[in-house]
Amino acid sequence: MNLYRIVLPVCLMLGACVPSLSTEMPTRAATQTETSSLPPMKTFSVPHPDSPRQSNRDIARDFLDLTFQLESGRNLPVLTRFEGPISVRVTGNAPVSLSMDLNRVLHRLQSEAGMKIEQTTDEAANITIQAVPRSAIRKALPQAACFVVPNITKLSQYAGARRTPRTDWGRLRTREQMAIFVPADAAPQEVRDCLHEELAQALGPLNDLYRLPDSVFNDDNVHTVLTGYDMLILRLMYAPELRSGMTRRQVAEVLPALLTRMNPGGEGIAPRRLPATPRAWVKAIQSALGPGTGPMERRAAAREALSIARVMGWQDHRRAFSLYAMGRLTQPYDPAEAQGFFQQADAIYARTPHTELHRAYVASQMAAFALAQGRAEDTIALVSPHLATAARHENAALLSTLMLLRAEALDLTGRGVEGRSVRLDSLGWARYGFGADWAVRAKMREIGSLSPLKGRNGRI
Repeated sequence: MNLYRIVLPVCLMLGACVPSLSTEMPTRAATQTETSSLPPMKTFSVPHPDSPRQSNRDIARDFLDLTFQLESGRNLPVLTRFEGPISVRVTGNAPVSLSMDLNRVLHRLQSEAGMKIEQTTDEAANITIQAVPRSAIRKALPQAACFVVPNITKLSQYAGARRTPRTDWGRLRTREQMAIFVPADAAPQEVRDCLHEELAQALGPLNDLYRLPDSVFNDDNVHTVLTGYDMLILRLMYAPELRSGMTRRQVAEVLPALLTRMNPGGEGIAPRRLPATPRAWVKAIQSALGPGTGPMERRAAAREALSIARVMGWQDHRRAFSLYAMGRLTQPYDPAEAQGFFQQADAIYARTPHTELHRAYVASQMAAFALAQGRAEDTIALVSPHLATAARHENAALLSTLMLLRAEALDLTGRGVEGRSVRLDSLGWARYGFGADWAVRAKMREIGSLSPLKGRNGRI
């Protein structure tokens, strides 16, 4: 199994947040040397992760399933982790933003997860983060935006080591050396998202679970920055009571006492005990949203995922996610019908814990439709509650998109001065979320074209 962040969810899960007018990205050199006429790039400073709000019994079950299985369903015989202090180095043609974001996530791992982890320049570092061209990653793994591999240090070693015992996660008994490959020529937010997700799996659980609503350990890619829940999982992973080589039963015996100590608030919360996610639903979602599938096949797969969710009787975020996917794939053909799917998804998310960020994505789609219909006040009402959510979850692409929608709606109401102010404020976030000037301007044009004042295409 390969652990990697796939390409297409950047377009489908973050749907309204990525330029759709071009599939090519500028080189890093072009991005950094161009003279920009846009406002300076904005970045997030102080993290605001939510504290875990789950039952400790649910977290114990999650930890075991995350740690003792691969995404393929293959069971792992023992717990593996790094033993002792962990060193991280960066190689390759790394963008400036990577260093900044790496420092921030390492500080969080130290302070929130209690890990002994530091950056180094030593070639013997435990984890090597190599920044390479996007094209090199796609040549190695066509579906991947970034990925992590054990027991190598550079991408040139991957082809020869792939599918050998050397890079077989199931054969690990402890972790000593990992390599993470990130795109040097991607937007700063995409690089950061790769950094968080791949570093989390280099250090911790190797599985992803769709039943987790507030975690990067979920293939829906809604959360792309380590959450408070994720930090607790990593803190558990590196608790002194655990060690590499422990079996599932041995870890299960220790977990209750660990959770009582680390998450006392979870003792008094009733467990939700969400059912396991069947492989058929996972396969259908991957076919609907993953690369290599045609439009008709995507919609058929999305319908199958939604059908499975209904048969299973789900009323949690997975059913809502099925509806959201159906809405995204229906939108190009029947925007009005797509709104029905989005509204159903939002209704489920509204009564499901830990899904504020999910609702923000849905709101961006409903607001785009409202704007295209000239319903300015509805657009503002849909967007406004989610601006703080996007900021709290450090999603600059989503935040700038919501702000641009708001700006266009303000223009429609005759509040042009306020609209220009909001639009100008959005551009610093857009530069972090989308990267190059051309990508920022493409997103501005795309959202601007929704307004009846400028033309309309009905969707983003």
